Amino acid sequence: MRHKSVLMRLFALIFALALVAAGCGSDDEGDSSGGGGGGGDTTEADDETTTEAGETTTEAGGGGEGSLEGWKGTTPLPETTPEVEAFNDRMLEIDPDLEDFNYGPEAYDAVIVTALAAVVAGDDGSAHAAEIVAVTTEGEKCTDYAACLALAEAGTDLDFDGVAGPGEFSGNGEPTIGSYGVLQFGADNRIAEDETTFKTIEAPPEVADIPLTPVDADRAGDGTLKFGTLLPETGNLAFLGPPEIAGVQVAVDEINEAGGYEGKDVELTLSDSGDTTTDIASQSVDRLLSEDVDAIIGAASSGVTLTVIDAVVNAGVTMFSAANTSKELSDYEDKGLYFRNAPSDILQGAVLAEVIAEDDNASIAIINLDDSYGNGLNEDLTKSFEEGGGEVLESIAYSPDAQTFEAEVGQLVAADADAIVVIGFEESARIVSEMIKQGIGPLDIPVYGTDGNMGNATGETFEEGN
Repeated sequence: MRHKSVLMRLFALIFALALVAAGCGSDDEGDSSGGGGGGGDTTEADDETTTEAGETTTEAGGGGEGSLEGWKGTTPLPETTPEVEAFNDRMLEIDPDLEDFNYGPEAYDAVIVTALAAVVAGDDGSAHAAEIVAVTTEGEKCTDYAACLALAEAGTDLDFDGVAGPGEFSGNGEPTIGSYGVLQFGADNRIAEDETTFKTIEAPPEVADIPLTPVDADRAGDGTLKFGTLLPETGNLAFLGPPEIAGVQVAVDEINEAGGYEGKDVELTLSDSGDTTTDIASQSVDRLLSEDVDAIIGAASSGVTLTVIDAVVNAGVTMFSAANTSKELSDYEDKGLYFRNAPSDILQGAVLAEVIAEDDNASIAIINLDDSYGNGLNEDLTKSFEEGGGEVLESIAYSPDAQTFEAEVGQLVAADADAIVVIGFEESARIVSEMIKQGIGPLDIPVYGTDGNMGNATGETFEEGN
């Protein structure tokens, strides 16, 4: 079925994906039970992964066919249901050229939640943001705009459960429940779909019990609910743009078919976010604000969001991302106007630690990109793994500009840990290639990681990494 091949592309490409490469760990190449963070690399939805994992079976890192066997990984992902499949078909009606559905459901949910909050608040201005958390929790369940609208108009508290799953936001506007797919590579260096399992994790009390952040803005509405997108049409994450844009359009069409907002059609303006190497996002935000949008859906990249969030919230406009996972955004001074429905890396670190421990690994060595994402996920993984009784024997932060990883991998070898975790982006290809050369690749010991390296863990990217 088409949705399954699309799902495999999603696994290979996405963000906040905790790829766990649990290599055989012994001479028994049939033992691929590891699990915690595919290939050892970690990246989030907002990070730059462009290679399709599983689209080729060419040699990886010089190791040949099967050199990635046993490599596991986790990615934020709800289980596929008939409802999800039906929604994917709706996105294909918007964009028949879609090749994957990355964060399309989350983008749809973000628009529906925001529109319902405006209905409850009776205001498309900044006041609607104060209702966003409320419409995702502790009310009568509803799953589409028309049904939820009827509840809201009847004065009934509602709890919207979207295509991507229950929102259940904490007071700071992020999910308290995360669903993750646990993936692994087979002997053909492709994701073994029949081996995929799922884990659901709840946020710890320090996240789940965050009190509601008050809205510190007073922008008046004009009676017309206007959305703008800040999604990647160009740049390293351009593959994430089409499905998110399609998800937004499905939501806008659904809202307007149900009568719109206050009897008027909801309006939509599309704009490009580019990536952090350009100033495209800032230019797009300036244009959207000049058009008096009420909410901006995006960005896909946490890094891009951090470059423009101040401009957005200082204008009294809601910013709602379907893909950001960086925990730096959890306590950002956002005036109560920033929301996301992708789970924080705080949850990612916990689920990755759980998968590693379930594979009977008592110690790990971590190598991570030296930035807010890599360091933050390292911190969360370390905390969760040690709280579970595990030991972190080595922790190495590397520069994104590094030309070789021979010395760093040598440190991993010397650590003699039960398993290795790699947290990074495109450069993960070169790291894992070097690991294979030095005898600690997935066929030698368990290797774990996240989304960034899952996309870089197969085929031509590894050849380039050499």
